[in-house]
Amino acid sequence: MSEQDAKLASLMNRLNEPSTSSAHAGSAHAQDDDEDIFAELEAEIENDSSAAFREHGMEQLKREMEQLQQKKSDGHGQYREVTDEKEVIRLSAHKPRCVVHFFHHKFKRCEIMDKHLSVRALLNPSTRLVLTRCSLDPQRIAPKYFNTLFIRVFVENVPWLVERLGIKVLPCVITFVNGVSKDRIVGFEELGNTDQFDTATLEWKLLNSGVIEKDDSSGPAVNYGAKPAVRQHIRGRPQDDDSDFDLDD
Repeated sequence: MSEQDAKLASLMNRLNEPSTSSAHAGSAHAQDDDEDIFAELEAEIENDSSAAFREHGMEQLKREMEQLQQKKSDGHGQYREVTDEKEVIRLSAHKPRCVVHFFHHKFKRCEIMDKHLSVRALLNPSTRLVLTRCSLDPQRIAPKYFNTLFIRVFVENVPWLVERLGIKVLPCVITFVNGVSKDRIVGFEELGNTDQFDTATLEWKLLNSGVIEKDDSSGPAVNYGAKPAVRQHIRGRPQDDDSDFDLDD
């Protein structure tokens, strides 16, 4: 990579930093942030001594800005509910990386999964009590990985997908990479088989599936050393019969 290419790549990375991309995504404040960083990068490019760099840099900056706005329009940097089945199919099929949480309103474990994925998830009092006993990453996962789309889907809104994907137990989190299903997390068995699992355990599972990518700007390194049993997929002790929600019941 030439010196000019490296400089341009560095500028584009600043445009896509999680702190800029996902903070207040979808809000007027986010729009102002985007315009400010765009103006700052535009000025740096225009003040460069190389005419070729200025021309190429402005073209690249405009393309990156268009892609950033499209991602935000689709919900990147957020954790939102999608109610239309065709839209769920479109997003999971066409996004390079997509995480879909299939949930039911009546099930506490789905609420717990929501809270690990997004700080803005609404919880009932009993779920809040459970979460006081586990380690929650204050950033949560969805806003931390802007390049991955995170959505939640109420199972009763997507009956064809539920049957097609063979979803029987909730919560069910399915990861898609380039339109292909790569992994699924069913219940909490692979998260330590406990309601008090740590956000880092879920994050590790998603990293392993390739649906999220760790970089230096996404925050501190994820530490999984304290729970090797989870990493080795050792099953925990049996839970109560109603610990996971069976759609067939």
